[in-house]
Amino acid sequence: MSEWIKHPLELEDDTVKLIPLKKQHRDGLLAAASDGNLWELWYTSVPSEATIDTYIATALDQKEKGEEYPFTVIDAQNGKIIGCTRFYGMHPQHKRLEIGYTWYAKSAQRTGVNTACKRLLLGYAFEQLECIAVQIVTDWFNLRSRAAIARLGAKQDGVLRNHRINADGSYRDTVVFSITNSEWHGVKKNLDFKMKTYNTSL
Repeated sequence: MSEWIKHPLELEDDTVKLIPLKKQHRDGLLAAASDGNLWELWYTSVPSEATIDTYIATALDQKEKGEEYPFTVIDAQNGKIIGCTRFYGMHPQHKRLEIGYTWYAKSAQRTGVNTACKRLLLGYAFEQLECIAVQIVTDWFNLRSRAAIARLGAKQDGVLRNHRINADGSYRDTVVFSITNSEWHGVKKNLDFKMKTYNTSL
């Protein structure tokens, strides 16, 4: 499984650069998370000063096992760390994976960054890994995330009720979206159009 994604993997365009997560990114990630105090959003998993080291160590451990591939998101214009995302739930034998654990500094939200990141990740998944489906999930209460995923062109498959127990003991309902390989051509055109529209509006 660990050989499915060739190391090191970097993806970039004019908006963002996705590079493999490293321990050295700690301070930059914490600064990005502090832009909006993102850890206060109870329905997301954004690291704080108290959890950043465990967050990175866990992600790198999963990468070593070949189960995940975490990226640090860099602003291509100024080289500043603005968030995180990753491939996970990877099943090369079934040609499927998930994209998630995604968060961006508040100042990077609603700027085209998420569209650019998803375009790069989906392009690699479908065109290099030859995935037959890519899944994206989010918490039921994360209305902004649900809307953003739908805008990408993903279709909602359903809701997993009481899918997980949160750290505070509450239950999480998980909304499941996916894009299939037969849909990728249309989704790619949609994303490219969005990026072109965004870039020409700057």
